[in-house]
Amino acid sequence: MSQSRPKVFDTTLQKTTLWLNDIMEEMGWKDRQHAYGALRAVLHALRDRLIPDEAVHLGAQLPMLIRGFYYEGWHPAGKPLKYRHKDDFLDRVAQESPMLAGPELERTITAVFHVLETHMPGEEIDQVRRQLPPEVRELWALSAI
Repeated sequence: MSQSRPKVFDTTLQKTTLWLNDIMEEMGWKDRQHAYGALRAVLHALRDRLIPDEAVHLGAQLPMLIRGFYYEGWHPAGKPLKYRHKDDFLDRVAQESPMLAGPELERTITAVFHVLETHMPGEEIDQVRRQLPPEVRELWALSAI
């Protein structure tokens, strides 16, 4: 009997690697760990700003491995967090991943949003965007440039 891992594991690892590679390419990074930290931090800040039902809908669209760290540490009670300004969202991402603090923080968020937009169904992304305050939506609009 073969001891190989299930194909679904290979598939989710390939998809996750693709997402991380896309972030690295957008940011000019060579460190996959850095890309993982950025993706995780932005997803957590985004998840916590959405109403729980929408956060679950978004999570259901993510590749299995990414879905795992998306839900890591999530407590839906008291959500959504009510940050209304871009600076609040930036602070939240920086709290999740202090290595992202500084001038490249906004650019990193925009890169992650672009990767989400590239790999996810448009209707899901539109629903997520509609729940964000205008200043945070502006970060998403930059990803189309």
